Amino acid sequence: MRLLVTRRMTDRAEAALRARFDATLRDDTAPLTEAEARAALAGYDAIIPTLGDGFTAAALAGGPHRCRLLANFGAGFNHIDVDAARAAGVAVTNTPGVVTDATADIALTLILMTARRAAEGERLVRAGRWTGWQPTQLLGMHVTGRTVGIVGMGRIGQAIARRCHFGFGMRVLFHNRSRVAVDFPAEQAADLPALLAASDIVVLAVPGGSATRHLIGAAELAAMPPHAILINVARGDVVDEAALIAALSARRIAGAGLDVYEREPVVPPALTALENAVLLPHLGTAADDVRTDMALRAMANVVALDEGRDLPDRVA
Repeated sequence: MRLLVTRRMTDRAEAALRARFDATLRDDTAPLTEAEARAALAGYDAIIPTLGDGFTAAALAGGPHRCRLLANFGAGFNHIDVDAARAAGVAVTNTPGVVTDATADIALTLILMTARRAAEGERLVRAGRWTGWQPTQLLGMHVTGRTVGIVGMGRIGQAIARRCHFGFGMRVLFHNRSRVAVDFPAEQAADLPALLAASDIVVLAVPGGSATRHLIGAAELAAMPPHAILINVARGDVVDEAALIAALSARRIAGAGLDVYEREPVVPPALTALENAVLLPHLGTAADDVRTDMALRAMANVVALDEGRDLPDRVA
């Protein structure tokens, strides 16, 4: 099988992919354009794409294609038009499970950095402007015992909630499209506004896509208490970025910790200028072991296709 991998992978992952397939690993760090995606569908039996690659309805139109599988590298696959892929006879898989703990860890990193103003303090020291310890310097939120509101109680949401409850003694509220039973203390909020109003820390862990685009806008931010912080480890367009910038600038909420952005990798200067925003470069799964496991999970789906077996992680 001819396999295209749209970005470079870890050394261990690349060795495994090259040993099993006629694999082309693309050196370009930019996502595939729509035209490049269309050409790849014609030239390869399977593709391992990732965030931002342009597998739109237009790219997938005009099948049948040589490509039979888009084995996405990542749990989120909103860069792939799954309905168009299904119509074109191209299967789509993802890499669930292997990203859960790493993404939850980054959420906790952002909670602590934002609540305790760690990024502001780090910049102060680096700039040589720190004049020594003071009783009222960079006072932030004490997270232990606070109320955390988790928006999206899937694998990642539950992993975040467990860390918050068992690690920091937080009360856990959550909002989810359906009823969820969990094996630790947590309360399902009546609706999203109720969760936002009652939470000191709001964490977004929903899937991307049209159903969740701008789930958090001006009205939702206004529902949060002024001392609350917003954390996003979902997809950037879950938050209306302009509304968030306005809320942070006016101090209508205390802060935000973001690992994803609405027009990634573009981050508005108005956002980078805000001291009360903690901004990470999409580090959610950025650990060698995790990225290797993601690649091997994607590869397992390609192997299944090659061997005529059911795809273990099929989403379309």
